[in-house]
Amino acid sequence: MGVALVTGSSRGLGRVIARRLARDGFAVAVNALHDDPDLKVAAEEVLAEGGKAAAFAADVTDRRQVGELVDAVTALLGPIEVLVLNATGPQPDGLVSEVDWPAHLAELDFFVRSPVLLGHAVLPGMRSRGHGRIVHVDSEQADRPPVGRSAYATAKAAQVGLARAWARELAPDGITVNTVAPGFIPVERHADVPEAERAAYVAGVPMGHLGTPDDVAAAVSFFASKDAGFITGQRLRVDGGRALG
Repeated sequence: MGVALVTGSSRGLGRVIARRLARDGFAVAVNALHDDPDLKVAAEEVLAEGGKAAAFAADVTDRRQVGELVDAVTALLGPIEVLVLNATGPQPDGLVSEVDWPAHLAELDFFVRSPVLLGHAVLPGMRSRGHGRIVHVDSEQADRPPVGRSAYATAKAAQVGLARAWARELAPDGITVNTVAPGFIPVERHADVPEAERAAYVAGVPMGHLGTPDDVAAAVSFFASKDAGFITGQRLRVDGGRALG
């Protein structure tokens, strides 16, 4: 079916997304900042299930490394047809009075700078083929920011605006750009969330339970598929209906 690059896919949501796209038939480029055991295991999981994958360590906020990453993926697996922008970094909490401009820039690096760098690197190939899929993973916090998360919520809102602007401009080239907005999804990075906070979140979800990483991966899978060829500039909330509240 082609090649999918999933950034930040050595663990968490990205790892599940990579496995799902491999099951869909894509050769998956698994990416993380460091060439560590998590990255290798993520690729090995795909191979163990009969899929095709390779691991690529690169800092996706660095222009040079992004160019080298795209070149390496293309050389080993083939042209990138699907780009899933999932990479994230530290997300420290802080009240507005405590969060200065460098903290905002640190979040924007992952959610705006990285998509721009990666997009510029893959767009020439996508345009030449007249086909491409770009899928952002944003967050419900773009429209439901909790106290202490202003830098993260601002950067995620900027990412949504970027996706919509690109969708409008790239549609004539046969390239779709969409975004998936997960609600609270239990993965290992949420392991330290107090049970009372989890219960409070579930209480606000009409379906009465939390989602899973597979729910998010299914949404990404759809936007990456040929069935979504006439859908662009859209944002799919995967939150069990919480946005209705």
